[in-house]
Amino acid sequence: MMESIEVVASPAPRAGVEGRAAEASSDANIPHGLPRRRPIRHARISLNARERILYWIMLAGLHLLSLIPDFILLPIGALGGLIGFKLDRRHVRIGLRNLEVAFPEKSAAERARILRASYVNLGRAGAEYVRLGGFFRTRLARKVRYHNLEYWNEIANRHPGKGLLVLSAHFGNFELIATAHAMHGYQISIVHHMQSFLPGEAMVTFVRERAGVELIRKHSAARAVLRALRAGDLIAIPFDQNAKRSEAVFVPFFGELAATTSGLARLVALSGAPVIPVFIVRDPNHRTHRIEIMEEIPAQRTGDNEADVLENTRRFVKAVEDIVRRYPEQFLWTHRRYRTRPRGAAPIYDWNTHSKRSSDRRSTPTRPPTG
Repeated sequence: MMESIEVVASPAPRAGVEGRAAEASSDANIPHGLPRRRPIRHARISLNARERILYWIMLAGLHLLSLIPDFILLPIGALGGLIGFKLDRRHVRIGLRNLEVAFPEKSAAERARILRASYVNLGRAGAEYVRLGGFFRTRLARKVRYHNLEYWNEIANRHPGKGLLVLSAHFGNFELIATAHAMHGYQISIVHHMQSFLPGEAMVTFVRERAGVELIRKHSAARAVLRALRAGDLIAIPFDQNAKRSEAVFVPFFGELAATTSGLARLVALSGAPVIPVFIVRDPNHRTHRIEIMEEIPAQRTGDNEADVLENTRRFVKAVEDIVRRYPEQFLWTHRRYRTRPRGAAPIYDWNTHSKRSSDRRSTPTRPPTG
């Protein structure tokens, strides 16, 4: 039997004049209502000998690739995205189906263009991840700016001792939003679903924790999140993925009922913490980003817990839909967002049935009642 080895991702100290200047600049510019960076609790991942070797090979590969200059690395990433769009038939099919649901008014060619641009965005994000996971990662912090940061400080001061729930999505360079925030000197934790490929999980953990992001594993999230909120922390929660039926409520996403976790709405009810939508948007030059901090989503509190959970979840999903409508090319369309269906509803991703009836059912998505 292989020996079990624990890998702990420890943040590396910033070295040299550049690192000290970046830290000083970050601390000086942090609004007083937001939590400052503090030492984080490291996630422990137990790897056997084979997994540990894979982990070190992957990490070494990231560092070697990060020696490539940015002006070469980003075009390579964009090219990789284009190749993925050409070759990844299964996920392209899923993405086109999602776009058909979201934008039925657009032509097939327009939807294909959006999906191709989404793949290119993902390729560029992959190139930036190489930089984030390897050498010269502080360069990325300088490529991210904030929009409406003072509003965030205002909300933190308005709700003292309750922390902030940051609503986000797999949008823009979604891996960069938390890590750039941490590299700017702010304390942030992210609710993270652990992947089954442990060497990859260990690498992701290393990259995030080295930047200063604290990970909260999804299986123990509720208690850990409540504890962090009581400490006044920022908790980032991606909110655009399909949920298991046992955890889900069904709310509209682009007019189609989507299984969405009720966990965020229940956390709001328990903690009283405000929910702030925050998304990272890639600029038209494709090299820089801005973190858009939006208005607080008001929570419904009528005393009817289930009705409040349903309505608040609907409001949270609507915030994701709004940003995706503005920048559809920056959204990750290849996730099966409508995989879990309301009972009795036709499947969205029914590829195997070719009868006319099934075709008709696919072309007419089940939409929520109006009025």
